[in-house]
Amino acid sequence: MAIKGSNIDAITKATGTGWEQWVGQLDAGGARELAHKPLASLAYEMMPAELSNPGWWAQSVAIAYEQHIGRRVPGQSSDGTFKGSVSATIAADLDGALARWMDAIGAQTDFNGTQLVGEAAVSGSERWRYWKAEFSDGSRVSVNISPKGDKASVSAEHSRLVNPQVLDGWKSFWRQILATARD
Repeated sequence: MAIKGSNIDAITKATGTGWEQWVGQLDAGGARELAHKPLASLAYEMMPAELSNPGWWAQSVAIAYEQHIGRRVPGQSSDGTFKGSVSATIAADLDGALARWMDAIGAQTDFNGTQLVGEAAVSGSERWRYWKAEFSDGSRVSVNISPKGDKASVSAEHSRLVNPQVLDGWKSFWRQILATARD
């Protein structure tokens, strides 16, 4: 399964700046020598004043640039690990979706051949429900449940994975859990 790279067309459309122009401006600003955070700050300084949500777009430009120069591959975080997510819509309210998620995972402590470290944390707010867990391979998952009309969106984001192949296996695993919760 391929991991999709940054959407250069979306960056161009949102910022009004073509990708080659972004690359030229960032190169001129010394971006090739910058770590991710200062690179994102440099991109932020270059955002058009009228742009809505310039911080988000600066992060998008920084990630796309790092992919462009070969510093990271799609799906890779700035720390070198990988993360990815899968989601599904469940015909339930927030508490119902959380209950269905809990039923789908049951009492298992082995997830995709990896052991759960400690107990998963369950929390919530007025508009969200969460299930978070850490695993023996050092990775983590955060399941976020939010309203989606009269249903709930359930998203499992798995982070701190060592390579994209491991990510593929986890995405498949979480899709199976989500399918069980949806039924």
